[in-house]
Amino acid sequence: MVLAALLASLLGATALAAEPEKAADTKGAESANSAMDGSVFLDVLAAEMEAQNGDLGEAFGRMVVTARRTRDEGLFQRAVELAAQARAGDKALAAVKLWRNTLPESSSALRTQLQLLVALDKPGELSEPIRTLIEREPVMDRPGTIASLPRFLNSLADKRRALAITEQALSPYANAAPTRTAVRTALGRMALAADQPEAALSQARRALAEEPSAPGPVLLALELMPKNPAAEALVQGYLARSDALPPVRLAYARALDQQQRIGEAAVQLREVVAKQPDQPAAWLSLGAYMVDLRESDEAIRSLDRFLNLTRNLAPTDKGGEGGQDGEEGDDKHDLQGMIELAYLLQAQAHQQRGDARAAGQWLDKIEPSRVDMPTLTRRASLMAHAGQLAQARALVRDAPARDQPDARTRLLAEAQVLRDQRHWAEAYELLLGGLRQEPEDTTLMYELAMVADRLNRHDDMEALLRRVIALKPDDHHAHNALGYSLADRNIRLEEALGLVQKAAKLAPHDPFIVDSLGWVEYRLGHREEALKLLRRSHLARPHVEVAAHLGELLWVTGQRDEALRIWREGRAREADNDVLQETLTRLQVKL
Repeated sequence: MVLAALLASLLGATALAAEPEKAADTKGAESANSAMDGSVFLDVLAAEMEAQNGDLGEAFGRMVVTARRTRDEGLFQRAVELAAQARAGDKALAAVKLWRNTLPESSSALRTQLQLLVALDKPGELSEPIRTLIEREPVMDRPGTIASLPRFLNSLADKRRALAITEQALSPYANAAPTRTAVRTALGRMALAADQPEAALSQARRALAEEPSAPGPVLLALELMPKNPAAEALVQGYLARSDALPPVRLAYARALDQQQRIGEAAVQLREVVAKQPDQPAAWLSLGAYMVDLRESDEAIRSLDRFLNLTRNLAPTDKGGEGGQDGEEGDDKHDLQGMIELAYLLQAQAHQQRGDARAAGQWLDKIEPSRVDMPTLTRRASLMAHAGQLAQARALVRDAPARDQPDARTRLLAEAQVLRDQRHWAEAYELLLGGLRQEPEDTTLMYELAMVADRLNRHDDMEALLRRVIALKPDDHHAHNALGYSLADRNIRLEEALGLVQKAAKLAPHDPFIVDSLGWVEYRLGHREEALKLLRRSHLARPHVEVAAHLGELLWVTGQRDEALRIWREGRAREADNDVLQETLTRLQVKL
């Protein structure tokens, strides 16, 4: 058994990430240098026979004595393995310390000691071997080794002590020009792991002040964004530079996506594809964002570009068959899934544009054996819009799907088909029937509440949402929906504010919750705060209902040209949106 596997069986080993070719010197090459005379051979054979017979303690002792006598790297490593097999961590550690004392220059001994100390969760003994490891590296390789430390040390239980030990070990390199950026970035990541986001941000700021073009501290700032929003300024400052690396911009787009800030993520992706137009994944992501934002023309162009770039890479076998194994097969199936997603998004974009025929043709490109529930739902939506509602409902209820959806998933899809066609009463009865079968299902409760709201059954909606909150107190959607409904009806505004504020604590970056906060503040008469929140929401995700709210506030505060522009942009995305139409009618505005 190899050493990594033995350490994993001991306590879960961690392999040092930097320079893997150095991390495990080959045992055979080391052993070749030793003199395996007859007595040594007999001692090793006896130890192995003892191990085979289950007497790992005797085998370990004999192997350690023989390794020390012969100064043989391979025998020392074998002794450590035997101790690990016996789950004798202290013996393994004693053997590796003896190994280092006997062969002080051995890199294998040093790295094995580090792996053992982490596996045994002994941070107090890590400082010296970490420092020695870095000292032995060529100067140009030290930043890479330092950068690998946070991941290597991540399994240590006491994160704060691990941070303190690493600070001590890296102190000689903290101010040296070749290593200072790597040190600050590594310490920042460890501070973040130790739940010290302010300290982590301080390290990132200092690193960028010393080396503004370094991407490492920027990636640290990206990791910090969910816990410390101030870190985003560092990312934006770096990306304003002409030498900013496209992969960092792509990582920022992903971070924005995780915060549901789709509008801002799309801006970053446009920059990425402008500088690196041959990146298929970036085009696919941009196309998906544009579909979400209902920018159908740009969505279609982006998805076309993705499909053109992947045409020569596309899998030749249909339906995912062909017997591919290993990484090549996995990559092939990943690509096939991406292409099928592009087909589905193309169908959605063409449907948004009113071209049902083209949308259906895109869905036809997905092989029958590869059709999943999202594809069935899109097909059903096209059928329903063509007046075939009964057939659409039957499709999502009964048609086979590759992802084998359960009855609940099919019911929710059928309800969505009815909601898209504004058949609110039928959707209500369908969801109510599902809830009777599963009375504690909070998803069904929430969806039923949303339909009840459309039917102006506000008491039912409120009772359902309160039941969701009682069963699932951390459901930010339920808190937000109830608070928004109260604010929209201009009743119990202080209660509405409390509900939406609770939702914001649970999901602070959700742009729809930010919109709700802005709408409550507007209803309360706090126009300045409302404007700030609604602008933030619209920037993050310029949904038509957010546009309706922001436009109304701009209109009543005299900023009418901007209000008209915002409304027109919203109408271009979704002309028949009820909230926008109600707002324009109530304010007697014609666009």
